[in-house]
Amino acid sequence: MRKIITLEMIRSNNEFRKLIASANTNLEYMGYTEHGLRHVGYVSKTTANILTELGYDERTIELGAIAGWIHDIGNAINRKHHGLTGATLAYDALSRMHMDISEIAIIIGAIGNHEEENGLPVNPISAALIIADKSDAHRSRVRKESYDYNDIHDRVNMAIKKNYLVVDKEKRKIRLVIFMDSISSTMEYMQIYLTRILLCEKAAEFLGCVFELMINGMIINRQKKNMPEPQLTDGEKEVSEE
Repeated sequence: MRKIITLEMIRSNNEFRKLIASANTNLEYMGYTEHGLRHVGYVSKTTANILTELGYDERTIELGAIAGWIHDIGNAINRKHHGLTGATLAYDALSRMHMDISEIAIIIGAIGNHEEENGLPVNPISAALIIADKSDAHRSRVRKESYDYNDIHDRVNMAIKKNYLVVDKEKRKIRLVIFMDSISSTMEYMQIYLTRILLCEKAAEFLGCVFELMINGMIINRQKKNMPEPQLTDGEKEVSEE
């Protein structure tokens, strides 16, 4: 019998929690930044908030939050193609929870398409998930016990002292705002994140929006003439969650 699966049911599911923990441990050994409960919590809330601000219905918003919470479980198998393996794991687990297959299909489509190597936005949830996931660059993700200044990923993330997403529904604009200190540079950020930002542009376009990247007060992409000074306006709302 199919039933409505809620975010709280997913969050309290021991199978998912163990897969998230295992994925985070695997990536720690590989030298990657934090991918545990902090990261999936951020992506879950931010995915839901993007969909909320753009006017999607409550069930779509909750499915977005669910996809965000379990989007990285494929790292429990391997980093490579973890979106695809994560979608397979999610299909099996959600089926055993008796979730409706039409909702499972939406979620696994989002999980399977959230990485820039082989993903594209295929539904609103996948688009919001992509933007939420790629926006989570911040010093809180650096593993302090193994921080290596010579590692560009550690250095870039450690340099980001503040970041947030804002959505302007009226202007159909999604902006990622980043403040970096001198530990790293915009150039180094783009070395890592260029392909991810390009995917965010495609995701925003799928949602009928323009994606802007602002670093230290300067818009890096999508520069247009006669645009107002970048700042949080009445039409914009911060949607990212720490």
